[in-house]
Order: sequence, then C-alpha cells, then structure tokens
Amino acid sequence: MSSIDLSTIQPAKVVDARGSACPGPLLEAKKAIGTVAVGQTIEVWSGDPSTKNDLPKWAVKMGHEFLGVLAGEGYDRIFIKRRK
Repeated sequence: MSSIDLSTIQPAKVVDARGSACPGPLLEAKKAIGTVAVGQTIEVWSGDPSTKNDLPKWAVKMGHEFLGVLAGEGYDRIFIKRRK
C-alpha cells in the first residue's frame, strides 16, 4: 500500500453505496471502475463493514490498485485506482 494522503485524492468518480449491504457496494464499484480512465481513482462510500475487506481483494484480483480506506462519519471511504 502506498503512503498517499488519501484526504488529498480527487477521485474521478464517487460511488455512494452507503444504503447498500454486501455485495451492493462491490457491484457498484465494478460498474464505476469501468467508467473512469486508466490511472484515475474511484472512491466508494460504504456503511457495510465487510466492504473494506472485500473491495481491496477484488481490486487486486482485477489488477487495480487499492489505495486505502478513510473513516467517514458512519461509513468508510475506499479508494481504488484503475490500472487496466
């Protein structure tokens, strides 16, 4: 994992999946990653605690870069950079 200051990332797309339980946030992330250019970042908002474990695994498996998680107010902000 990189030592990027996540709070300074300007994502190309924000996915608000806070009302969605697993696997909703993952499905939303899959859709969103295809809409941004390679090298751009998506930010996924999720209140489901399993999302912060599921999304990094999915990102690595798909060849993308998991940048990290920031805690929001009652939800997690998960950052993934499209790599292919």
